[in-house]
Amino acid sequence: MIAPPVIRTAALDGVAHGFLGREGGVSTGPHGGLNVGLGSDDDPAAVAENRARATAAVLPGSRLVTLYQVHSGDCITVTAPFDGDRPRADALVTDRPGLALGILTADCAPVLFADVAAGVIGAAHAGWKGAIGGVTDSTILAMESLGARRDRITAAIGPCIARASYEVDDAFARRFETDDPANERFFAPARAGYHQFDLEAYVVHRLASAGIRRIAALGLDTYSDEERFFSFRRATHRGEPDYGRQIALIGLPAETDRA
Repeated sequence: MIAPPVIRTAALDGVAHGFLGREGGVSTGPHGGLNVGLGSDDDPAAVAENRARATAAVLPGSRLVTLYQVHSGDCITVTAPFDGDRPRADALVTDRPGLALGILTADCAPVLFADVAAGVIGAAHAGWKGAIGGVTDSTILAMESLGARRDRITAAIGPCIARASYEVDDAFARRFETDDPANERFFAPARAGYHQFDLEAYVVHRLASAGIRRIAALGLDTYSDEERFFSFRRATHRGEPDYGRQIALIGLPAETDRA
């Protein structure tokens, strides 16, 4: 078995992490590749294998923890893998070793967080609803409750839909401008009645406004790079019946691995 390729950033050196795309998996059809979406119409056995491959590529031997993502601003503190149904939330934090926190995306922005000195990590799913709803702020607060300090937290934004690929209508833009008139700068002109929205830049802004000093934005467009990434919007534009999800992972090694 060839391990799936993992995208890492020097900003998160010192903690196991990675952004994975669609390469290196066993799914076929519209989910072709490393589809990890439990909510997709893919073969559950293929999804399970893909999730195992992704976890092993980032933090071998760890236990994967994911959420039932609902585009909210809510964050969950994790101490162990969930028993039964996954909580409905869009971010999770922990200070426990041996857990791989996973966020699934297919155009939304995955954000990984770490305060290496405190041994506290987090992961957030920042679609436009979660981003404007404060999901990154909730993650930072939850990390602080575990002993992190925001002046030490580093955040990295993984592959997401880029401004050139993200056309939105006037009503969408007004939501952001009503929240803060300065948000106008995240929209570029498009055809009449439409704009191009820079989700990644908006998430950077939210992080910086919250006091995060070290922010890495990978600048990778899920929509335009079909070979590497799944994209909900691309699948929708093509009228495809379903779409795959990729995963971003971060974890603290088990105590035995630190020796």
